[in-house]
Amino acid sequence: MAETPVRFGILGCANIARKVSRAILIAPNSTISAIGSRSLEKASKFASDNGFPASAKVYGSYDAVLDDPDVDAAYVPLPTSLHLKWAILAAEKKKHVLLEKPVALNVSELDAILQACESNGVQFMDATMWMHHPRTAKMREFLSDGNRFGKLKSINSSFTYEPGLEFLQNDIRVKPDLDALGALGDTGWYCIRAILWAVDYELPKTVTALREPEFNEAGVILSCGSSLRWEDGKVATFYCSFLTNLSMDITALGTKGNLRLHDFVIPFQENVAPFYVASNSRFVELSIGCEPSPSEHAVTTDLPQEALMVREFAGLVGAIKGRFKA
Repeated sequence: MAETPVRFGILGCANIARKVSRAILIAPNSTISAIGSRSLEKASKFASDNGFPASAKVYGSYDAVLDDPDVDAAYVPLPTSLHLKWAILAAEKKKHVLLEKPVALNVSELDAILQACESNGVQFMDATMWMHHPRTAKMREFLSDGNRFGKLKSINSSFTYEPGLEFLQNDIRVKPDLDALGALGDTGWYCIRAILWAVDYELPKTVTALREPEFNEAGVILSCGSSLRWEDGKVATFYCSFLTNLSMDITALGTKGNLRLHDFVIPFQENVAPFYVASNSRFVELSIGCEPSPSEHAVTTDLPQEALMVREFAGLVGAIKGRFKA
Protein backbone atom coordinates (compact mmCIF):
# COMPACT_ATOMS: atom_id res chain seq x y z
CA MET A 1 0.00 0.00 0.00
CA ALA A 2 1.33 3.45 -0.93
CA GLU A 3 2.59 5.63 1.90
CA THR A 4 0.24 8.47 2.83
CA PRO A 5 2.04 11.75 2.05
CA VAL A 6 2.91 14.05 4.93
CA ARG A 7 1.05 17.33 4.41
CA PHE A 8 3.22 20.43 4.87
CA GLY A 9 2.15 23.92 5.81
CA ILE A 10 4.68 26.63 5.03
CA LEU A 11 5.05 29.70 7.22
CA GLY A 12 6.19 32.61 5.09
CA CYS A 13 7.46 33.29 1.59
CA ALA A 14 11.22 33.49 2.17
CA ASN A 15 13.47 32.86 -0.81
CA ILE A 16 14.73 29.59 0.70
CA ALA A 17 11.10 28.43 0.85
CA ARG A 18 11.07 28.32 -2.96
CA LYS A 19 13.77 25.65 -2.89
CA VAL A 20 12.21 23.64 -0.08
CA SER A 21 8.73 23.90 -1.64
CA ARG A 22 10.15 22.28 -4.77
CA ALA A 23 11.73 19.61 -2.58
CA ILE A 24 8.41 18.88 -0.83
CA LEU A 25 6.74 18.41 -4.21
CA ILE A 26 9.59 16.21 -5.53
CA ALA A 27 9.87 13.97 -2.46
CA PRO A 28 7.69 10.87 -2.85
CA ASN A 29 6.15 10.97 0.63
CA SER A 30 5.17 14.62 1.06
CA THR A 31 2.92 17.31 -0.37
CA ILE A 32 2.07 20.96 0.25
CA SER A 33 -1.25 21.46 1.97
CA ALA A 34 -1.10 25.16 2.86
CA ILE A 35 0.98 28.31 2.87
CA GLY A 36 0.56 31.42 5.00
CA SER A 37 2.01 34.90 4.82
CA ARG A 38 1.27 38.20 6.50
CA SER A 39 -0.30 39.12 3.15
CA LEU A 40 -2.86 36.92 1.43
CA GLU A 41 -1.82 38.36 -1.91
CA LYS A 42 1.83 37.50 -1.30
CA ALA A 43 0.97 33.94 -0.28
CA SER A 44 -1.24 33.49 -3.36
CA LYS A 45 1.48 34.74 -5.69
CA PHE A 46 4.08 32.51 -4.03
CA ALA A 47 1.85 29.46 -4.43
CA SER A 48 1.20 30.29 -8.09
CA ASP A 49 4.82 31.10 -8.95
CA ASN A 50 6.10 27.88 -7.37
CA GLY A 51 3.66 25.38 -8.83
CA PHE A 52 1.73 24.48 -5.69
CA PRO A 53 -1.04 21.91 -6.18
CA ALA A 54 -4.52 23.32 -6.74
CA SER A 55 -5.59 21.76 -3.44
CA ALA A 56 -3.08 23.84 -1.42
CA LYS A 57 -4.81 26.41 0.78
CA VAL A 58 -3.60 29.99 0.95
CA TYR A 59 -3.80 32.02 4.14
CA GLY A 60 -3.09 35.59 5.16
CA SER A 61 -1.52 34.59 8.49
CA TYR A 62 0.80 31.99 9.98
CA ASP A 63 -1.73 31.11 12.67
CA ALA A 64 -4.23 29.96 10.06
CA VAL A 65 -1.72 27.44 8.70
CA LEU A 66 -1.11 26.00 12.16
CA ASP A 67 -4.86 25.83 12.85
CA ASP A 68 -5.51 23.88 9.64
CA PRO A 69 -6.36 20.23 10.50
CA ASP A 70 -5.08 19.16 7.08
CA VAL A 71 -1.52 20.24 7.95
CA ASP A 72 0.69 17.58 9.52
CA ALA A 73 4.00 19.43 9.58
CA ALA A 74 5.15 23.05 9.53
CA TYR A 75 8.14 24.20 7.53
CA VAL A 76 9.41 27.40 9.17
CA PRO A 77 11.69 29.57 6.99
CA LEU A 78 11.10 32.75 9.00
CA PRO A 79 13.86 35.05 10.30
CA THR A 80 15.76 33.52 13.22
CA SER A 81 14.31 36.03 15.69
CA LEU A 82 10.85 34.53 15.01
CA HIS A 83 11.83 30.85 15.35
CA LEU A 84 11.21 30.59 19.08
CA LYS A 85 7.64 31.84 18.85
CA TRP A 86 6.49 29.98 15.77
CA ALA A 87 8.32 26.69 16.27
CA ILE A 88 6.92 26.39 19.79
CA LEU A 89 3.44 27.35 18.64
CA ALA A 90 3.63 24.80 15.82
CA ALA A 91 4.60 22.10 18.32
CA GLU A 92 1.79 23.09 20.66
CA LYS A 93 -0.62 22.77 17.72
CA LYS A 94 0.74 19.21 17.25
CA LYS A 95 2.49 20.06 14.00
CA HIS A 96 5.86 18.45 13.31
CA VAL A 97 8.60 21.05 12.82
CA LEU A 98 11.11 21.41 9.99
CA LEU A 99 13.03 24.53 11.02
CA GLU A 100 15.41 26.61 8.94
CA LYS A 101 18.90 27.25 10.18
CA PRO A 102 20.21 28.80 12.30
CA VAL A 103 17.50 27.28 14.40
CA ALA A 104 17.74 29.80 17.24
CA LEU A 105 19.61 32.86 18.46
CA ASN A 106 21.06 31.03 21.47
CA VAL A 107 21.08 27.70 23.29
CA SER A 108 18.27 28.58 25.69
CA GLU A 109 15.94 29.29 22.77
CA LEU A 110 16.86 25.99 21.14
CA ASP A 111 16.28 24.13 24.40
CA ALA A 112 12.80 25.67 24.62
CA ILE A 113 11.98 24.63 21.05
CA LEU A 114 13.20 21.08 21.58
CA GLN A 115 11.31 20.81 24.87
CA ALA A 116 8.10 21.95 23.17
CA CYS A 117 8.53 19.36 20.42
CA GLU A 118 9.32 16.57 22.86
CA SER A 119 6.47 17.35 25.24
CA ASN A 120 3.98 17.50 22.37
CA GLY A 121 5.22 14.31 20.70
CA VAL A 122 6.21 15.93 17.40
CA GLN A 123 9.28 15.45 15.23
CA PHE A 124 11.92 18.19 15.03
CA MET A 125 14.52 18.54 12.29
CA ASP A 126 16.79 21.40 11.29
CA ALA A 127 17.01 22.06 7.56
CA THR A 128 20.72 21.38 7.01
CA MET A 129 20.42 19.82 3.58
CA TRP A 130 23.93 18.50 2.95
CA MET A 131 23.64 16.10 5.86
CA HIS A 132 21.12 14.09 3.81
CA HIS A 133 23.14 13.73 0.61
CA PRO A 134 24.47 10.18 0.09
CA ARG A 135 27.94 11.69 -0.37
CA THR A 136 27.94 12.58 3.32
CA ALA A 137 27.50 8.94 4.34
CA LYS A 138 30.25 7.87 1.93
CA MET A 139 32.63 10.43 3.41
CA ARG A 140 31.81 9.17 6.90
CA GLU A 141 32.82 5.67 5.79
CA PHE A 142 36.22 7.00 4.76
CA LEU A 143 36.76 8.97 7.97
CA SER A 144 35.91 5.84 9.98
CA ASP A 145 38.39 3.66 8.08
CA GLY A 146 41.43 3.24 10.31
CA ASN A 147 43.55 1.78 7.53
CA ARG A 148 42.84 4.46 4.94
CA PHE A 149 42.28 7.58 7.07
CA GLY A 150 43.72 6.72 10.47
CA LYS A 151 43.17 9.06 13.40
CA LEU A 152 41.61 12.45 12.79
CA LYS A 153 44.02 15.29 13.56
CA SER A 154 42.71 18.46 11.91
CA ILE A 155 39.54 19.85 10.30
CA ASN A 156 39.16 23.10 8.41
CA SER A 157 35.94 24.42 6.92
CA SER A 158 34.83 27.56 5.13
CA PHE A 159 31.59 28.86 3.70
CA THR A 160 31.76 32.28 2.16
CA TYR A 161 30.01 34.26 -0.54
CA GLU A 162 29.90 37.88 -1.69
CA PRO A 163 26.22 38.67 -2.33
CA GLY A 164 26.51 42.31 -3.36
CA LEU A 165 25.58 45.70 -2.01
CA GLU A 166 21.79 45.21 -2.07
CA PHE A 167 22.10 42.15 0.20
CA LEU A 168 24.55 43.87 2.55
CA GLN A 169 22.19 46.79 2.98
CA ASN A 170 18.75 45.18 3.01
CA ASP A 171 18.76 41.40 3.53
CA ILE A 172 17.28 40.07 6.77
CA ARG A 173 20.62 38.37 7.50
CA VAL A 174 22.26 41.75 8.14
CA LYS A 175 19.43 43.16 10.30
CA PRO A 176 20.00 42.92 14.09
CA ASP A 177 16.28 42.64 14.85
CA LEU A 178 15.75 39.76 12.39
CA ASP A 179 18.94 37.67 12.14
CA ALA A 180 21.35 39.11 14.65
CA LEU A 181 23.92 36.34 14.14
CA GLY A 182 24.69 37.54 10.61
CA ALA A 183 27.32 35.54 8.75
CA LEU A 184 28.02 33.43 11.84
CA GLY A 185 24.44 32.20 11.87
CA ASP A 186 24.07 31.84 8.11
CA THR A 187 27.37 30.50 6.78
CA GLY A 188 29.10 29.78 10.09
CA TRP A 189 26.30 27.32 10.93
CA TYR A 190 27.51 25.08 8.13
CA CYS A 191 31.19 25.40 9.04
CA ILE A 192 30.58 24.46 12.66
CA ARG A 193 28.27 21.61 11.63
CA ALA A 194 30.97 20.29 9.28
CA ILE A 195 33.54 20.29 12.09
CA LEU A 196 31.21 18.59 14.57
CA TRP A 197 30.21 16.04 11.92
CA ALA A 198 33.87 15.23 11.26
CA VAL A 199 34.59 14.64 14.97
CA ASP A 200 31.39 12.59 15.39
CA TYR A 201 29.83 15.39 17.48
CA GLU A 202 32.42 15.33 20.25
CA LEU A 203 32.44 18.83 21.74
CA PRO A 204 35.79 20.66 21.86
CA LYS A 205 37.59 21.58 25.05
CA THR A 206 38.28 25.15 23.96
CA VAL A 207 36.91 27.49 21.30
CA THR A 208 38.75 30.72 20.52
CA ALA A 209 37.34 33.40 18.25
CA LEU A 210 39.80 34.81 15.76
CA ARG A 211 40.60 38.46 16.31
CA GLU A 212 38.95 41.37 14.53
CA PRO A 213 35.75 40.02 12.98
CA GLU A 214 34.08 42.39 10.51
CA PHE A 215 30.75 44.03 11.38
CA ASN A 216 28.30 46.25 9.57
CA GLU A 217 27.16 49.60 10.98
CA ALA A 218 24.36 47.90 12.92
CA GLY A 219 26.82 45.58 14.66
CA VAL A 220 25.95 42.40 12.74
CA ILE A 221 28.82 40.05 11.89
CA LEU A 222 29.77 40.03 8.20
CA SER A 223 32.93 37.93 8.51
CA CYS A 224 34.54 35.92 11.30
CA GLY A 225 36.42 32.78 12.21
CA SER A 226 37.44 30.57 15.10
CA SER A 227 39.83 27.87 16.23
CA LEU A 228 38.80 24.80 18.24
CA ARG A 229 40.80 22.25 20.22
CA TRP A 230 39.96 18.86 21.76
CA GLU A 231 41.50 17.14 24.75
CA ASP A 232 43.17 14.51 22.56
CA GLY A 233 44.93 17.20 20.50
CA LYS A 234 42.57 17.46 17.53
CA VAL A 235 42.32 20.98 16.16
CA ALA A 236 39.94 22.76 13.80
CA THR A 237 39.40 26.15 12.24
CA PHE A 238 36.55 27.75 10.33
CA TYR A 239 35.99 30.96 8.41
CA CYS A 240 32.62 32.35 7.34
CA SER A 241 31.91 35.55 5.46
CA PHE A 242 29.55 37.68 3.39
CA LEU A 243 32.60 39.55 2.03
CA THR A 244 34.59 36.81 0.31
CA ASN A 245 34.19 34.96 -2.99
CA LEU A 246 32.14 31.75 -2.91
CA SER A 247 33.76 28.83 -1.08
CA MET A 248 32.24 25.72 0.52
CA ASP A 249 35.26 23.68 1.61
CA ILE A 250 35.99 20.92 4.08
CA THR A 251 39.48 19.54 4.64
CA ALA A 252 39.93 16.69 7.11
CA LEU A 253 43.45 15.44 7.83
CA GLY A 254 44.21 12.08 9.42
CA THR A 255 47.34 10.21 10.36
CA LYS A 256 47.04 8.02 7.24
CA GLY A 257 44.76 9.92 4.89
CA ASN A 258 43.10 13.18 3.85
CA LEU A 259 39.61 14.13 2.69
CA ARG A 260 38.72 17.25 0.71
CA LEU A 261 35.66 18.66 -1.00
CA HIS A 262 34.80 22.04 -2.43
CA ASP A 263 30.99 22.15 -2.50
CA PHE A 264 29.79 20.61 0.74
CA VAL A 265 26.91 23.03 1.34
CA ILE A 266 25.37 22.92 -2.15
CA PRO A 267 26.85 20.49 -4.70
CA PHE A 268 27.95 22.15 -7.91
CA GLN A 269 25.73 19.64 -9.72
CA GLU A 270 22.37 18.44 -8.44
CA ASN A 271 22.67 14.77 -9.42
CA VAL A 272 26.35 14.05 -8.68
CA ALA A 273 28.73 15.23 -5.98
CA PRO A 274 32.45 14.36 -5.75
CA PHE A 275 34.93 14.26 -2.91
CA TYR A 276 38.64 13.60 -2.95
CA VAL A 277 40.70 11.32 -0.75
CA ALA A 278 44.35 10.40 -0.38
CA SER A 279 45.80 7.57 1.68
CA ASN A 280 49.34 6.69 2.73
CA SER A 281 50.81 9.43 0.53
CA ARG A 282 54.57 9.65 0.01
CA PHE A 283 56.94 11.87 -1.93
CA VAL A 284 58.47 10.17 -4.94
CA GLU A 285 62.21 10.14 -5.68
CA LEU A 286 63.71 13.67 -5.55
CA SER A 287 60.44 14.93 -4.08
CA ILE A 288 59.17 15.97 -7.51
CA GLY A 289 55.71 14.57 -6.89
CA CYS A 290 53.78 12.27 -4.61
CA GLU A 291 52.07 8.92 -4.81
CA PRO A 292 49.52 7.58 -4.79
CA SER A 293 47.67 10.53 -6.27
CA PRO A 294 44.43 11.67 -4.61
CA SER A 295 41.37 9.87 -5.99
CA GLU A 296 38.00 11.34 -6.87
CA HIS A 297 34.82 9.65 -5.69
CA ALA A 298 31.61 10.81 -7.39
CA VAL A 299 28.36 10.01 -5.61
CA THR A 300 25.16 10.11 -7.68
CA THR A 301 21.63 10.68 -6.44
CA ASP A 302 18.20 10.49 -8.04
CA LEU A 303 16.85 13.22 -5.76
CA PRO A 304 18.45 16.56 -4.83
CA GLN A 305 19.68 16.77 -1.26
CA GLU A 306 16.83 19.02 -0.13
CA ALA A 307 14.29 16.45 -1.36
CA LEU A 308 16.22 13.72 0.44
CA MET A 309 15.98 15.83 3.60
CA VAL A 310 12.23 16.22 3.18
CA ARG A 311 11.85 12.50 2.44
CA GLU A 312 13.70 11.56 5.62
CA PHE A 313 11.74 14.04 7.73
CA ALA A 314 8.44 12.88 6.25
CA GLY A 315 9.43 9.28 6.91
CA LEU A 316 10.04 10.06 10.58
CA VAL A 317 6.72 11.90 10.79
CA GLY A 318 4.95 9.03 9.08
CA ALA A 319 6.37 6.58 11.61
CA ILE A 320 5.06 8.72 14.48
CA LYS A 321 1.63 8.97 12.87
CA GLY A 322 1.63 5.21 12.39
CA ARG A 323 2.34 4.59 16.07
CA PHE A 324 -0.58 6.78 17.11
CA LYS A 325 -2.89 4.98 14.70
CA ALA A 326 -1.77 1.64 16.05
